[in-house]
Amino acid sequence: MTTKYATGLLPRSLGLDKSLSDRLHVMTFGAIGWPWLVRSLSGGRRCDKRALLDRLGLPHDALPNLGSWKADTALLARIVDTVERQRPATVVELGAGASTLVTAKALALNGGGRLVSFDQHGDFVEATRDWLAEHGLTADMHQAPLIGAPGDWPGLWYDVHHLPERIDLLVIDGPPWAIHPFVRGAAETLFDRVPVGGTVLLDDAARPGERVVAKRWRKRWPGFRFRLDTRGTKGTLVGERVA
Repeated sequence: MTTKYATGLLPRSLGLDKSLSDRLHVMTFGAIGWPWLVRSLSGGRRCDKRALLDRLGLPHDALPNLGSWKADTALLARIVDTVERQRPATVVELGAGASTLVTAKALALNGGGRLVSFDQHGDFVEATRDWLAEHGLTADMHQAPLIGAPGDWPGLWYDVHHLPERIDLLVIDGPPWAIHPFVRGAAETLFDRVPVGGTVLLDDAARPGERVVAKRWRKRWPGFRFRLDTRGTKGTLVGERVA
Protein backbone atom coordinates (compact mmCIF):
# COMPACT_ATOMS: atom_id res chain seq x y z
CA MET A 1 0.00 0.00 0.00
CA THR A 2 2.33 2.67 -1.29
CA THR A 3 1.49 5.59 -3.52
CA LYS A 4 3.95 7.92 -5.20
CA TYR A 5 3.51 10.31 -2.28
CA ALA A 6 2.55 8.12 0.72
CA THR A 7 5.98 7.40 2.14
CA GLY A 8 5.46 7.68 5.87
CA LEU A 9 7.16 5.41 8.37
CA LEU A 10 3.98 3.76 9.62
CA PRO A 11 1.21 2.04 7.62
CA ARG A 12 -2.04 3.86 7.13
CA SER A 13 -4.50 3.52 10.00
CA LEU A 14 -7.36 1.14 9.25
CA GLY A 15 -9.72 2.32 11.96
CA LEU A 16 -10.73 -1.25 12.78
CA ASP A 17 -12.01 -2.69 16.04
CA LYS A 18 -9.94 -5.77 16.81
CA SER A 19 -10.76 -8.52 19.27
CA LEU A 20 -8.78 -8.80 22.49
CA SER A 21 -7.09 -11.93 21.15
CA ASP A 22 -6.03 -10.15 17.96
CA ARG A 23 -4.70 -7.20 19.96
CA LEU A 24 -2.66 -9.51 22.19
CA HIS A 25 -1.21 -11.29 19.16
CA VAL A 26 -0.20 -7.97 17.60
CA MET A 27 1.43 -6.79 20.83
CA THR A 28 3.25 -10.07 21.40
CA PHE A 29 4.57 -10.47 17.87
CA GLY A 30 5.43 -6.78 17.74
CA ALA A 31 7.63 -7.23 20.80
CA ILE A 32 9.27 -10.31 19.29
CA GLY A 33 9.72 -8.76 15.87
CA TRP A 34 11.30 -5.42 16.72
CA PRO A 35 14.77 -6.44 15.40
CA TRP A 36 13.16 -7.17 12.02
CA LEU A 37 11.44 -3.77 12.11
CA VAL A 38 14.72 -1.94 12.73
CA ARG A 39 16.42 -3.81 9.90
CA SER A 40 13.58 -3.11 7.49
CA LEU A 41 13.66 0.68 7.81
CA SER A 42 16.16 1.27 5.01
CA GLY A 43 14.26 -0.46 2.20
CA GLY A 44 17.53 -1.42 0.54
CA ARG A 45 20.58 0.37 -0.82
CA ARG A 46 20.10 3.40 -3.04
CA CYS A 47 22.44 1.93 -5.63
CA ASP A 48 20.27 -1.19 -5.87
CA LYS A 49 17.17 0.95 -6.31
CA ARG A 50 18.83 2.94 -9.08
CA ALA A 51 19.98 -0.27 -10.76
CA LEU A 52 16.44 -1.65 -10.65
CA LEU A 53 15.00 1.51 -12.19
CA ASP A 54 17.69 1.51 -14.90
CA ARG A 55 16.89 -2.13 -15.63
CA LEU A 56 13.24 -1.20 -16.14
CA GLY A 57 13.95 1.97 -18.06
CA LEU A 58 12.24 4.11 -15.44
CA PRO A 59 13.53 7.50 -14.17
CA HIS A 60 15.34 7.50 -10.86
CA ASP A 61 12.50 9.42 -9.20
CA ALA A 62 9.84 6.94 -10.32
CA LEU A 63 9.72 5.21 -6.92
CA PRO A 64 9.18 6.80 -3.49
CA ASN A 65 11.38 6.25 -0.48
CA LEU A 66 11.12 2.54 0.33
CA GLY A 67 11.40 0.63 3.60
CA SER A 68 9.44 -0.15 6.75
CA TRP A 69 5.94 -1.29 5.69
CA LYS A 70 6.62 -0.63 1.99
CA ALA A 71 8.14 -3.08 -0.49
CA ASP A 72 11.93 -3.07 -0.46
CA THR A 73 14.21 -3.30 -3.47
CA ALA A 74 14.83 -7.03 -2.92
CA LEU A 75 11.14 -7.90 -3.34
CA LEU A 76 10.82 -5.61 -6.37
CA ALA A 77 13.89 -7.18 -7.99
CA ARG A 78 12.53 -10.65 -7.23
CA ILE A 79 9.28 -9.73 -9.01
CA VAL A 80 11.21 -8.56 -12.08
CA ASP A 81 13.35 -11.72 -12.05
CA THR A 82 10.23 -13.89 -11.92
CA VAL A 83 8.48 -12.01 -14.72
CA GLU A 84 11.56 -12.24 -16.94
CA ARG A 85 11.99 -15.95 -16.30
CA GLN A 86 8.39 -17.08 -16.17
CA ARG A 87 6.67 -14.66 -18.59
CA PRO A 88 3.37 -14.93 -16.65
CA ALA A 89 0.13 -14.37 -18.54
CA THR A 90 -1.64 -13.28 -15.36
CA VAL A 91 -0.28 -11.71 -12.16
CA VAL A 92 -2.43 -11.09 -9.09
CA GLU A 93 -1.18 -8.66 -6.48
CA LEU A 94 -2.54 -8.14 -2.96
CA GLY A 95 -1.57 -4.68 -1.73
CA ALA A 96 -1.07 -1.93 -4.33
CA GLY A 97 1.79 0.53 -4.69
CA ALA A 98 5.43 0.37 -5.74
CA SER A 99 5.11 -3.30 -6.63
CA THR A 100 2.25 -2.41 -8.99
CA LEU A 101 4.42 0.01 -10.95
CA VAL A 102 7.35 -2.39 -11.08
CA THR A 103 5.24 -5.41 -12.05
CA ALA A 104 3.36 -3.52 -14.75
CA LYS A 105 6.61 -2.24 -16.27
CA ALA A 106 8.25 -5.68 -16.11
CA LEU A 107 5.27 -7.23 -17.88
CA ALA A 108 5.36 -4.54 -20.57
CA LEU A 109 9.05 -5.28 -21.20
CA ASN A 110 8.57 -9.05 -21.32
CA GLY A 111 5.77 -9.83 -23.70
CA GLY A 112 2.85 -8.30 -21.84
CA GLY A 113 0.42 -9.98 -19.45
CA ARG A 114 -2.49 -9.02 -17.24
CA LEU A 115 -1.89 -7.50 -13.80
CA VAL A 116 -4.84 -7.66 -11.39
CA SER A 117 -4.22 -5.63 -8.24
CA PHE A 118 -6.26 -5.35 -5.03
CA ASP A 119 -6.04 -2.92 -2.14
CA GLN A 120 -8.49 -2.06 0.65
CA HIS A 121 -8.09 1.72 0.20
CA GLY A 122 -10.06 3.15 -2.70
CA ASP A 123 -8.00 6.33 -2.89
CA PHE A 124 -4.80 4.28 -2.99
CA VAL A 125 -6.22 2.37 -5.93
CA GLU A 126 -7.01 5.59 -7.78
CA ALA A 127 -3.65 7.16 -6.93
CA THR A 128 -1.78 4.06 -8.11
CA ARG A 129 -3.78 3.96 -11.34
CA ASP A 130 -2.78 7.59 -11.98
CA TRP A 131 0.82 6.82 -11.03
CA LEU A 132 0.98 4.03 -13.62
CA ALA A 133 -0.58 6.27 -16.26
CA GLU A 134 2.26 8.77 -15.78
CA HIS A 135 4.58 6.06 -17.10
CA GLY A 136 2.28 4.81 -19.85
CA LEU A 137 1.27 1.70 -17.89
CA THR A 138 -2.05 0.14 -16.89
CA ALA A 139 -3.32 -2.52 -14.50
CA ASP A 140 -6.70 -4.02 -13.67
CA MET A 141 -7.08 -2.41 -10.26
CA HIS A 142 -9.83 -2.96 -7.69
CA GLN A 143 -10.71 -1.84 -4.20
CA ALA A 144 -11.23 -4.90 -2.01
CA PRO A 145 -12.75 -4.09 1.42
CA LEU A 146 -11.58 -6.14 4.37
CA ILE A 147 -14.00 -8.75 5.69
CA GLY A 148 -13.77 -11.66 8.12
CA ALA A 149 -10.94 -14.04 7.23
CA PRO A 150 -11.96 -17.42 5.77
CA GLY A 151 -11.31 -20.82 7.28
CA ASP A 152 -9.27 -20.99 10.46
CA TRP A 153 -7.27 -17.83 9.78
CA PRO A 154 -7.68 -14.96 12.26
CA GLY A 155 -8.29 -11.30 11.55
CA LEU A 156 -9.55 -9.99 8.21
CA TRP A 157 -9.08 -10.69 4.54
CA TYR A 158 -9.74 -9.04 1.20
CA ASP A 159 -13.20 -9.29 -0.31
CA VAL A 160 -11.64 -10.11 -3.67
CA HIS A 161 -13.62 -10.17 -6.88
CA HIS A 162 -12.86 -10.21 -10.62
CA LEU A 163 -10.34 -12.97 -9.96
CA PRO A 164 -8.83 -14.76 -12.97
CA GLU A 165 -9.21 -18.52 -13.06
CA ARG A 166 -5.45 -18.94 -13.47
CA ILE A 167 -2.79 -17.03 -11.51
CA ASP A 168 0.74 -17.54 -12.84
CA LEU A 169 2.31 -15.21 -10.28
CA LEU A 170 0.75 -14.26 -6.94
CA VAL A 171 2.38 -11.37 -5.04
CA ILE A 172 1.25 -11.02 -1.40
CA ASP A 173 2.11 -7.68 0.20
CA GLY A 174 -1.02 -7.08 2.29
CA PRO A 175 -3.07 -6.71 4.38
CA PRO A 176 -0.86 -5.05 7.05
CA TRP A 177 0.31 -7.10 10.00
CA ALA A 178 -1.22 -4.58 12.42
CA ILE A 179 -4.51 -6.42 11.85
CA HIS A 180 -3.00 -9.73 13.00
CA PRO A 181 0.48 -11.30 12.64
CA PHE A 182 -1.03 -14.16 10.59
CA VAL A 183 -3.26 -11.95 8.44
CA ARG A 184 -1.66 -12.94 5.13
CA GLY A 185 -2.18 -16.64 5.70
CA ALA A 186 -5.60 -16.49 4.05
CA ALA A 187 -3.87 -15.93 0.71
CA GLU A 188 -3.85 -19.72 0.49
CA THR A 189 -7.47 -19.47 -0.68
CA LEU A 190 -5.99 -18.50 -4.06
CA PHE A 191 -3.41 -21.29 -4.29
CA ASP A 192 -5.74 -23.61 -6.21
CA ARG A 193 -5.62 -21.09 -9.07
CA VAL A 194 -1.81 -21.30 -9.33
CA PRO A 195 -0.80 -23.86 -11.99
CA VAL A 196 2.21 -26.14 -11.91
CA GLY A 197 5.17 -23.90 -12.67
CA GLY A 198 3.43 -20.89 -11.10
CA THR A 199 4.94 -18.84 -8.28
CA VAL A 200 3.82 -17.28 -4.99
CA LEU A 201 5.81 -14.44 -3.43
CA LEU A 202 5.12 -13.44 0.20
CA ASP A 203 6.71 -10.19 1.36
CA ASP A 204 7.97 -9.63 4.92
CA ALA A 205 8.59 -13.36 5.22
CA ALA A 206 11.34 -12.99 7.84
CA ARG A 207 8.83 -11.68 10.40
CA PRO A 208 7.76 -14.11 13.15
CA GLY A 209 4.11 -14.04 12.05
CA GLU A 210 4.91 -14.82 8.43
CA ARG A 211 7.17 -17.66 9.55
CA VAL A 212 4.17 -19.23 11.27
CA VAL A 213 2.14 -18.73 8.11
CA ALA A 214 4.88 -20.37 6.02
CA LYS A 215 4.98 -23.37 8.35
CA ARG A 216 1.24 -23.91 7.94
CA TRP A 217 1.43 -23.51 4.18
CA ARG A 218 4.20 -26.10 3.91
CA LYS A 219 2.04 -28.59 5.79
CA ARG A 220 -1.18 -27.85 3.91
CA TRP A 221 0.22 -27.43 0.40
CA PRO A 222 2.71 -30.23 -0.34
CA GLY A 223 2.40 -29.46 -4.05
CA PHE A 224 4.35 -26.26 -3.48
CA ARG A 225 8.06 -25.98 -2.75
CA PHE A 226 8.56 -23.08 -0.35
CA ARG A 227 11.88 -21.45 0.52
CA LEU A 228 12.82 -18.30 2.38
CA ASP A 229 14.96 -15.84 0.47
CA THR A 230 16.73 -13.78 3.13
CA ARG A 231 18.20 -11.23 0.75
CA GLY A 232 17.02 -7.69 1.28
CA THR A 233 15.73 -6.19 4.50
CA LYS A 234 12.53 -8.17 5.08
CA GLY A 235 12.81 -11.55 3.40
CA THR A 236 10.63 -13.12 0.72
CA LEU A 237 8.94 -16.51 0.87
CA VAL A 238 9.11 -18.02 -2.61
CA GLY A 239 6.62 -20.78 -3.36
CA GLU A 240 6.83 -22.72 -6.62
CA ARG A 241 4.05 -25.11 -7.55
CA VAL A 242 5.62 -28.44 -8.54
CA ALA A 243 2.63 -30.80 -8.44
